[in-house]
Amino acid sequence: MPKDVDLSSKEWCDLIFEGKNKDFGAYVIRTGSVKRHTKAVIYTLIGLVIVGAAIFSTLKIQQLIAEQRLKDQAEQENVAVDLSTKEAPKEEQQQKLEEEKPEIKKEEVLQSVKVTELNIVEDSQVKKEDEIKSQDELKDENKAFGQKDNDEGVTDRNLTKTLKNEVVVDEVKPVEEKKAEPEQVFKSVEQMPTFPGGDAALMKYLSSHLQYPTMAQENGVQGTVVVQFVVTKTGKVGEVKVVRSVDRDLDKEATRVCRSLPNFVPGRQNGQAVNVWYTLPVKFKLQQ
Repeated sequence: MPKDVDLSSKEWCDLIFEGKNKDFGAYVIRTGSVKRHTKAVIYTLIGLVIVGAAIFSTLKIQQLIAEQRLKDQAEQENVAVDLSTKEAPKEEQQQKLEEEKPEIKKEEVLQSVKVTELNIVEDSQVKKEDEIKSQDELKDENKAFGQKDNDEGVTDRNLTKTLKNEVVVDEVKPVEEKKAEPEQVFKSVEQMPTFPGGDAALMKYLSSHLQYPTMAQENGVQGTVVVQFVVTKTGKVGEVKVVRSVDRDLDKEATRVCRSLPNFVPGRQNGQAVNVWYTLPVKFKLQQ
């Protein structure tokens, strides 16, 4: 058999099956074997590539996780080091404060010589330390006169006065200011706030100052917006809020007019002016 004969070629198959029944399945299988082998090799290579990529990605993910763990561990160690370095200055500062504390000088004691009081007693009761010193002995003494003899201390009276007058001032901590509590707002009081001129003047003010919103007019929106506001103890209008809404534009206009109201006569409780909630209906009606 020649070496250059391709056993998988069609010519070789025709030579083998020459004079035989080629419709039989063996001829078809033999001629299609090359394609099957080629497909098998290609599929095998593709499978190996996919498996290799999956293994590579898995190893890469594990590597990234390990690197992240090492990074987190390093950050925790850095934080621990920072905390330790921050605590050190506190100790040094405490030590420095202790060193800077003013030294309290010991009170110096004057040397003194005892001045004996004169008492009439028997000779046997007189002690040696109670013997009366002569005027000549006392005249030459630089010591202070006291209840007993004291050879320890100083003879400078000014020094002892200075030390006694020294005052050690302790550090005074600042007093925290208390926040002022909000003043109480009453819902009902003995004497409710009143508008100058009464309710008629209030309604007249509203009718002359209300500006009907254009958008509400075009849409035919009308109704009564109920507004509440605080009449302060000085009579001014404080916080304003809508308690019953009709339309966004109408609510906004009613709030604006209430804020523009002049000062009221403030409400009173137990004879004192207080903050009181005041309810006011603001009516919007389109002319027919």
